[in-house]
Amino acid sequence: MTILKIERLEHNKFVPEYKTEGAAGMDLCAAITEPVTLKPLERALIPTGLKIELEHGYEAQIRPRSGLSIKHGITLINCVGTIDEDYRGEVCIPVVNLSNETYTIQPDERIAQMIIAKVEQAEIEVVTELTETLRGAGGFGSTGK
Repeated sequence: MTILKIERLEHNKFVPEYKTEGAAGMDLCAAITEPVTLKPLERALIPTGLKIELEHGYEAQIRPRSGLSIKHGITLINCVGTIDEDYRGEVCIPVVNLSNETYTIQPDERIAQMIIAKVEQAEIEVVTELTETLRGAGGFGSTGK
């Protein structure tokens, strides 16, 4: 099991936690003192009041919460955010309102989830051509419905 070190900043009330035994992600809360209202298509950077330290070879993935996405159209601007192992600043969540209605993020509201994942750095090899496959350069929609 990997160790995740967390530094709580003074405006943070909650340590991330897994809500169930089988949960892959831990919830992150909005460490704000006043509500933040997002109009349709408006975005904001929401602080969590946390700094983290990951073990070598790991990243933290920040993902949207499915309930906020489907019920209110609140998601992440960058879909899945990556926090590298050497980052030591505050974890902030870049949210966007994709709905047609305003949405207000309340202080301490759960706004995203964080997943810890093992990563490897690839050794880069420049070649003159790549191995051919049946798919080839077939891209978006090339494999059918």
